[in-house]
Amino acid sequence: MDHNTTYRQDRIAFLNAHASIPAVAEFAVFVAVTLTQWSERRKMRAALRHLPDHILKDIGVIKAKAETEAEKPFWRH
Repeated sequence: MDHNTTYRQDRIAFLNAHASIPAVAEFAVFVAVTLTQWSERRKMRAALRHLPDHILKDIGVIKAKAETEAEKPFWRH
């Protein structure tokens, strides 16, 4: 385990150990989670756009549905 992973786990454990956190910290966590979700969605949709038909078939997705999903903006579910 590298230093960054350990440091991240320590921060998460600290937050979990406290029943409540200040509102500004809660907002910062909300923003961080939202930005991370958006980044993951953007990456997954970009990857989906380039999957070949046989892989789409393996995961049970038709090409039209994959294209529709890939065209969505990153902020939409």
